[in-house]
Amino acid sequence: MNDRIKGKNIIITGASGGIGERMALKVAENGGNLALIARRLPRLEELKQTIEDRFQSKVEIYPLDVSDYEEIPGVFQKILNDFGKVHGLINNAGFGIFKEAHEVPFAEVKGMFEVNVLGLMACTGEVLSHMREQGNGHIINIASQAGKFATPKSSAYSASKHAVLGYTNSLRMEAARYGVKVTAVNPGPIATDFFSIADESGTYVKNVEKWMLKPDFVAEKVVDALFTNRREINLPRWMNAGSVVYQLIPSFVEKVGNKLFFKK
Repeated sequence: MNDRIKGKNIIITGASGGIGERMALKVAENGGNLALIARRLPRLEELKQTIEDRFQSKVEIYPLDVSDYEEIPGVFQKILNDFGKVHGLINNAGFGIFKEAHEVPFAEVKGMFEVNVLGLMACTGEVLSHMREQGNGHIINIASQAGKFATPKSSAYSASKHAVLGYTNSLRMEAARYGVKVTAVNPGPIATDFFSIADESGTYVKNVEKWMLKPDFVAEKVVDALFTNRREINLPRWMNAGSVVYQLIPSFVEKVGNKLFFKK
């Protein structure tokens, strides 16, 4: 059991599936208490029951679409009332759609920014003053390698994750003065139902399936970083190396990798 996590109260958004669900189980396994947020109430109820059957952690569920900004303050106030203190927030809610820029309806672009960026910022805003006042806390934002290395068919999604990284990097410097830690997580493709929306044709999954990250592996890396000074988690390492090379010689990478990048 991780003593840094034991007894701590942690909020996870997008908790009803994928790495959100796996992170919740890992936190509970390490003795942390959980406030779980997601749109799908039945999935949250199932997860709550699983955690209560297997662990001693306190767990409460809060159905919420993080793009419903007017609802966020009330939900977070209820969490504070239920738990007293919030020690950690993992902003995991998000989605992507892989299409060329001219094919993406503006409504889908707007939806990605509302959830991936504005929802994340709104949720963070609801805990930030609380964490500053108590002099500690940890905010973890799930971004993406796409935010560091944009490729074709992910223009809007990459833009939203670029925004998450910009926000996270600024927030980290601001929050450090008050004892609040901030970490960005940049995974490559993960084998979850994310791709049921992002890749309706199945082409991308088929092309990269053998390289996709396992959700339990990603969840373990994130939960292990809770309440540490980890600045970023970049997975897998080889993909992050590609992002670094891209920053150094972007024109070369775009020219050499162009055909491969279109395999989404």
